[in-house]
Amino acid sequence: MNQDNFRFAANLTPSLAARWFKLLTDTMDEFGIDTGLRQAAFIAQIGTESAGFTTLSESFNYSVVGLTIFGDRLTAAQREQLGRKTGELALSPQRQMAIANIVYGGRYGNQLDGDGWRYRGRGLKQVTFHDNYLACGQKLGLDLIANPDSLLEDANVARSAGWFWDANGCNAFADAKDMLGLTKRINGGTNGFNDRQARYQVSCKVLL
Repeated sequence: MNQDNFRFAANLTPSLAARWFKLLTDTMDEFGIDTGLRQAAFIAQIGTESAGFTTLSESFNYSVVGLTIFGDRLTAAQREQLGRKTGELALSPQRQMAIANIVYGGRYGNQLDGDGWRYRGRGLKQVTFHDNYLACGQKLGLDLIANPDSLLEDANVARSAGWFWDANGCNAFADAKDMLGLTKRINGGTNGFNDRQARYQVSCKVLL
């Protein structure tokens, strides 16, 4: 894969392709994402996770209706209290933090007050939760528990996506062309599936 292949497979501007090409190809080499099928699926999935390789930290700027994405982790009253109302441009940091701490609290190692926000999604894959930060940091040689914002540094942003892919057996789904199963493994559901599938089709045309 050369930089032009990567640019067109990921549907990026020249500047974004230049920013991410070497980091992503190094990551793919490190974590065995080494066939056209695997690379197409990887590029498509992290493209959706990162809003086209532009978003490296999870936003909780949800409308009242948008908060239904979290199911019953928020009550109707909490959605109404915390969600963005008509006419509001963006939620305050305090309201975003409150949402994160409710929906991510008490799960996957998030036990302390503030852990939901502290270990919110970061990186091209949006690694989330204390336990994933711990495991990712052990693999990458980083103390992500003490310094979670290390996952906002470009090299770590890319390698953390490769770590998650490898740790969760994603190559097997890519080899089987099972984008639905892959999406469920990565997302825990099917959020953004149409976007993932569309990106995959573009990547396959370039890389296969």
